[in-house]
Amino acid sequence: MVVLSSSSSLIIKPDCPTKCGEIPISYPFGIGAGCYLDDWYAVNCRLSKPFLASINLELLNISLEANTILVNHPVFNTCVSTGDYKESANLENSPFFFSDTGNVLLGRGCYLLVYINHNETYAGCFCSCLIKGDATACLGNNCCHSTIPPFLQFFNASAEVTTEKPDIVKQCKLVFVVQEEWIVRKKWNPGNSKAVPVVLDWGIHYSSFHRLNTSTSRCNDFANSTSTNATLANKSFSTSTTASNSLVYKCNCKGGFQGNPFILQGCQGVAIGFPSLLLVLLGAWRLHIIIKRRKDIKLKDKYFKRNGGSLLQQLTSSDGNVNRSKLFNSKELDKATDHFNVDRILGRGGQGTVYKGMLADGKIIAVKKPKAIDERKIEEFINEVAILSQINHRNVVKLLGCCLETEVPLLVYEFIPNGTLYQYLHAQNEEFPLTWERRLQIAVEVAGALSYLHSSASLPIYHRDVKSANILLDDKYRAKVADFGTSRSIDIDQTHVTTKVQGTFGYLDPEYFRSSQFTDKSDVYSFGVVLLELLTGQKPIISIGLEEGKSLVNHFMDSMQEDNLFDILDPQVKQLGKKEEIVTIANLANSCLNMNGKKRPMMKEVAMVLEGIQTSSQKDNGNVQQDYEEAEHERIEITECWDVVSTSTG
Repeated sequence: MVVLSSSSSLIIKPDCPTKCGEIPISYPFGIGAGCYLDDWYAVNCRLSKPFLASINLELLNISLEANTILVNHPVFNTCVSTGDYKESANLENSPFFFSDTGNVLLGRGCYLLVYINHNETYAGCFCSCLIKGDATACLGNNCCHSTIPPFLQFFNASAEVTTEKPDIVKQCKLVFVVQEEWIVRKKWNPGNSKAVPVVLDWGIHYSSFHRLNTSTSRCNDFANSTSTNATLANKSFSTSTTASNSLVYKCNCKGGFQGNPFILQGCQGVAIGFPSLLLVLLGAWRLHIIIKRRKDIKLKDKYFKRNGGSLLQQLTSSDGNVNRSKLFNSKELDKATDHFNVDRILGRGGQGTVYKGMLADGKIIAVKKPKAIDERKIEEFINEVAILSQINHRNVVKLLGCCLETEVPLLVYEFIPNGTLYQYLHAQNEEFPLTWERRLQIAVEVAGALSYLHSSASLPIYHRDVKSANILLDDKYRAKVADFGTSRSIDIDQTHVTTKVQGTFGYLDPEYFRSSQFTDKSDVYSFGVVLLELLTGQKPIISIGLEEGKSLVNHFMDSMQEDNLFDILDPQVKQLGKKEEIVTIANLANSCLNMNGKKRPMMKEVAMVLEGIQTSSQKDNGNVQQDYEEAEHERIEITECWDVVSTSTG
């Protein structure tokens, strides 16, 4: 172990152990006093097994290059008495995070909804039981898996059976976060394991950098910098800021060096020894640049072909409705987003990260950078891009094009400046209060957009993630339906699409949960939840009061049955809305949320009813109920009683 100079505030002992059993221990981690940076990285060696003392988990591996560690983490297993462990290790305020790229959420059981949650951040999936026996691949039958949210430091695990069959209720239920590579080796089955390997991302708290004294490490640049955090993030260093209250940085050796960046002279590389070598090295550097440019060109071409560029070109040349200029190059998007600067991030989601950008002509855009895309689904992705690029509706966020020259395809959308409906509903904005007229206008616009997608697009398109967070408001506060990352188009003669269950808790159609078959009526159900948000101002999973943790749908249904609708309304709605209009929209939401999808109205019928309410609202006589009943009698028949009590999807 290298000893730091006396000018440093930390002296590393020269006789620090470098292994515990067969596991190498590298600084800033260490065994014994004076061998680690601070208490977060202290390692206890027990019976030749290392344990990270700060979080009390067995340490399986340390990667300085990737800034990850591998630990053994408990499994929630109802069949093992000692494994009934519903809470994760608590990493809050630590420099450790459950890796969203190295782990997945895994569940096993029949007719089982499994999920984890923390501070209203959810991730989960549904296990059906269509085929008996143990599968060797986790494809939704008796087993399911899902991604986890980024920057997660604590969660609760839950497993809910969605049937009342006694033999299913008594089944073993498993839910756990696990290293993605491990599930391939174990064929998705942990057996009676009490713990499984989990990947943790880690870094160094900014407050600890003054204790490092390195010469070739990038950490040294951080430690000696007096710049602001934003400036640090803009430097070409390997930095990573987290969503926690503290800044955490990931450190690597500079280009051309390798080793341990946390100790003095820990990064070793080639240096110029004699002036006579200068010209040779300069020539080698120039040759390196030329070779690198050629490799970049070849790599872009490789990505373009792999990401379906040839197929998209065929589609654009054969279809006059698709503009070939919709293919952006990686250089212009990199420049537009300031190299995908963290300061340009508009939002993060399960599908990827969205950045704000500006093109050379001054046009403001939103660039979506997906996490990953399955190469087997590239053709499906390209077909979706071609279809979505043809959508031209005033209340749908327009897809301007895509870039296929990068490892994962980038999607380019028009920029919508005024945030999401979710923000205005659940974080009241005094500058723009959501009056009853505005709520009704937004409902009309969203319903019209979904009706267009279902019934008027060249091929029917199911959105599959309708929620208030995916409804944006433009500069005139008009609604724009966004985020088609999970959308699917279908042939006109199809009635549904069978997929792995995806979506957002609180909005998901229970019928879709049971069958894995998504129909246009599944979008109708999700829109019904949005109507409830507009009426009540409550979140899909209620987070305050006596009903905390209960689904908004169940709360609404109970209130309807008890004739207490007006007790759960948002004060703005109760004060400014007309009673007849409120009751009519509540009945419409009731129809949209019917447990039987066939009894729900079509989106075009929902849009017609809402437009009728809006038109009637603008008349002086205000006879909304009469106009609605006449329109319903003439055009549609949608009002159904809620004949089955909904179960919570959260």
